[in-house]
Amino acid sequence: MPRYKLTIEYDGTPFVGWQLQDGQMSVQGRIALAVEAFSGEPAIPRGAGRTDAGVHATGQVAHLDLEKDWGAPRVRDALNAQLRPDPISVLSCERVADSFDARFSATARHYIYRIVDRRAPLALERNRAWGVFKPLDAKAMHEAAQSLLGHHNFTTFRSSECQAASPEKTLDRLDVSRHGEIIRVETSARSFLHNQVRSMVGSLKCVGEGRWTADDLERALEARDRSACGPVAPACGLYLVKVDY
Repeated sequence: MPRYKLTIEYDGTPFVGWQLQDGQMSVQGRIALAVEAFSGEPAIPRGAGRTDAGVHATGQVAHLDLEKDWGAPRVRDALNAQLRPDPISVLSCERVADSFDARFSATARHYIYRIVDRRAPLALERNRAWGVFKPLDAKAMHEAAQSLLGHHNFTTFRSSECQAASPEKTLDRLDVSRHGEIIRVETSARSFLHNQVRSMVGSLKCVGEGRWTADDLERALEARDRSACGPVAPACGLYLVKVDY
């Protein structure tokens, strides 16, 4: 049974997230419908990351098993034809070994969070970034963020609904940089807790506004208490950009 690796881009705005949910349109469910429409097989793609409702991807990865060997370019093109006009695009498709697993074979996941800090509301960037109306100190945010690097108990930055067995994770990168009116928060780890990135970004915004210091952020981490977290950043600014294997 051939196994295919898909690299996928999508606008998460109209979807309830990646994962299948009864009676609602998810990215995973929409791709499964496209697979069955072209192949006649009820195959479900398995993704590297379960992005939430409204979260986008420029480099989500999934694997898919089909009975017939269609050829990778044909799978890519057939899926894209069936996915129109929904905002999902299969960027590439390749044959992989049966041992490849989009989720469990991953060695790192990379996310970007985009903030626009300007007085005027967002028009073209609406649903693509978090619009805040106060100028943020990106340098202070970056300096504070470095205290979150390494292996920690991230209970403070973990959703109460998180199903991970342990709150301990190793954060490899958390960089904050300004690009005109856009602030980019770039982060990497082998895996993340549910809402971890958005929780960290929301707390970093408190630093950028001057309401928190770097010491406040470190104390929030050390508290291991969800109530110590700043406001959770909205889903619209988050992008899964790359998965390493």
